[in-house]
Amino acid sequence: MMKKLRHQMRNWLTNKLELPADVTMDLPRITMIGQLHIYIENHRGLLSFSDDELRLLLKQGQLLVKGESFVIKMIQPEELLLEGKIEQVTYIND
Repeated sequence: MMKKLRHQMRNWLTNKLELPADVTMDLPRITMIGQLHIYIENHRGLLSFSDDELRLLLKQGQLLVKGESFVIKMIQPEELLLEGKIEQVTYIND
């Protein structure tokens, strides 16, 4: 019950104050440039990485990116820049 109320309050604040949802609700922000680059903000950590798959922990669930020839160009505690041929981006709910 308290979790639902907190979620409703965040939605209300986001709408009334015209704030970006990714900031107030702690959602990931994903920016893609074609199939070549993906920049992900507000993640909770790297779960797995290979040359064809990246898996990140989110506040709610996980983000799975599949493709080819992946290289992590930049990684920080809450930001990541991935290069390669991106074929699929999927949210996985817990």
